[in-house]
Amino acid sequence: MIHIEFFVEPFKEGTPGPHVEAAVTAFSDAGLEPEVGPFATTATGDIEHAAKATSAMVRDALRAGATRIVLRLERQPEAPAGSDAGGA
Repeated sequence: MIHIEFFVEPFKEGTPGPHVEAAVTAFSDAGLEPEVGPFATTATGDIEHAAKATSAMVRDALRAGATRIVLRLERQPEAPAGSDAGGA
């Protein structure tokens, strides 16, 4: 799984603008559920969905007027086979 965090500028609190909306929509359209926060938007998904969403987000946000995109991708460690992720 890949955890993605991105921030699209220019950003005006309360009025995100079409470039921010385009970025968030790209993730929704790729089957991911973006969580819009006060400092960044985050989403988690498999590699294929994350790559598709990231590519579309960059393209669509820039076309809609973004001047800067800050992006962080982090691969989450996979649980060993047969382990119980629930603990105890």
